[in-house]
Amino acid sequence: MLVSLLIVPLIGSLLLLLIPENNRKNEEKMKVIALSTSLVNLFISILLWIQFDSSVSDYQFILEFNELSFCHLNIGVDGISLYYVLLTTFITPIALLSNYKNIYKNLKYFLISFLILETLQIALFVVLDLFLFYIFFESVLPILFIIIIVYGSGVNRIRSALLFFLYTLAGSLFMLLAILQIYSYVGSTDFQFISLNEISLESQKILWLAFFLAFAVKTPLWPLTGWLYRAHADSPLAGSILLAGTILKFATYGYIRVLINLLPDASHYFGPLVQTIAVVTLIYSSLATIIQQDTKSLIAYSSIAHMSVVILGLFSNSIQGIEGAILLSLAHGFVSPALFICVGGIIYERTGTRIIHYMRGLVTFMPVFTILFFIFTLANTGIPLSLNFLGEQLSLIGIWNKSPIIAALGGLVLYFLLVILYIYIIDCHMDYILLIWKPIQDISRLEFNLLIALLIPTILLGIFPNVILDSLHLSVSTLLYNI
Repeated sequence: MLVSLLIVPLIGSLLLLLIPENNRKNEEKMKVIALSTSLVNLFISILLWIQFDSSVSDYQFILEFNELSFCHLNIGVDGISLYYVLLTTFITPIALLSNYKNIYKNLKYFLISFLILETLQIALFVVLDLFLFYIFFESVLPILFIIIIVYGSGVNRIRSALLFFLYTLAGSLFMLLAILQIYSYVGSTDFQFISLNEISLESQKILWLAFFLAFAVKTPLWPLTGWLYRAHADSPLAGSILLAGTILKFATYGYIRVLINLLPDASHYFGPLVQTIAVVTLIYSSLATIIQQDTKSLIAYSSIAHMSVVILGLFSNSIQGIEGAILLSLAHGFVSPALFICVGGIIYERTGTRIIHYMRGLVTFMPVFTILFFIFTLANTGIPLSLNFLGEQLSLIGIWNKSPIIAALGGLVLYFLLVILYIYIIDCHMDYILLIWKPIQDISRLEFNLLIALLIPTILLGIFPNVILDSLHLSVSTLLYNI
């Protein structure tokens, strides 16, 4: 079944290549093929979820190919990677639909790019080999680089794409060196084989710093945040959705699968450093949010703040903290794409601007949109009954048991950020009209369905979190290390 998840998008890509891109009818056919392919993959991932046995902590649906001498092509899922696979298959059709009606140039290659990205992302979450993890971690870079340049809307999109590419590539080079060093230590890059071998604390420290630098860029953590808001501002809407929904989860998954799982002693040793960097990032992103006038940049900085809380939960060495971090990362994968659809899609297409002060009075013309935008804003601020609330609370409770001062500081700064977000976005809905606007159409049925599709899991999983937590308990408990 895992093989099907990897192959189906590639089959869809091959079908798209066979269709000539020369008329309107063929373009509609290509859209249908791409969307159908992504929906089939979503259906397969749901079947995978149904068949997953949450009573064991081992990897399941394992497929092995050990004919290669330099790496083991093994794939499998556990209770942690399962939900990132589900998130990827859920976000991909939404990303395709978000630009369903406004991509005309090179449509075929736009659709193929996102189907290939789906395969690469799923592969990252299911491979059980450290070298293959690095390959798939980096494999999305050239495709996203091209997407931002070719299909982006910003005047500085080439610079933004270069920053995104160079930041991530430079950080990941240290990860490659660390992987080669691990291979020299244990003679393998297989996750399970490495976990059975002991690495000295001094060696773990060096390896940990190399991996941490790569993941800190992708998170991103201060002072490596400069690429994210630029990439969001200048990429197409589908690119922003994918970047916020799944690409930023690469680092979260890397912290869990590599640092905490394979290098536990170094993770404990560098715990105070990570907590300090996370809080500094949280303060920095909160202050940076105040001065933002572009709504995409504002949401990008709020994403940095939320990912900082995820880091606090991950390095709490507690079941509550790690599970809260996973919940918050999944919630961010629902809410942040929805906000990008609101500001980078719906509002921008109607007004031609993302400047906050030019959006006042939209509630007069767009009442349905305003209600949905308001709900997602509240969810992003961590209102109770949303998945964001549970993720933030569990993350902060987890870190409280280890460092009450860090937890209190993180909670206060996060509250400050959320108040700013609330005030800024509600300011767009004030009931008076700037004279430059003519009557604007409310959201279409497609836009409404996209937002509802993201709202349903945000609320339902916030009310019934055990749907996820029951499958996480055993896998998370194996990550805890003795102090």
